[in-house]
Amino acid sequence: MYLHKKIDDVETIPQKAGKGVGMKMLLSPEESPNFAMRNFTIEAGGHMPLHTNIIEHEQYVLGGRALVTIGDEKFEAGAGDVLLIPANMPHAYETLGDETYSFLCLVPKQEDCIKVL
Repeated sequence: MYLHKKIDDVETIPQKAGKGVGMKMLLSPEESPNFAMRNFTIEAGGHMPLHTNIIEHEQYVLGGRALVTIGDEKFEAGAGDVLLIPANMPHAYETLGDETYSFLCLVPKQEDCIKVL
């Protein structure tokens, strides 16, 4: 079985943690055998607070810029960057500039627990 959809047809779900954060579930765990694919956006002036997940995250930045914290490291991420966030690693995002920061986020099809720090 295959699946085809347009990103613009997927509903953006506002996220409670942070400011200006939205998520589109592009491939849900029910639609894909091994991974879920999400598109997160953080509006200019927005942020996602420091948090951990019990599963790893693979990310590809589509646009915008953000100051990203992973563990004790901080760096600027932008379009074309690839990030691997190991399970249980604290991470956070704060947008830079006047563009929305947008990234694809793939996670294994496993139960996740998010803890805001």
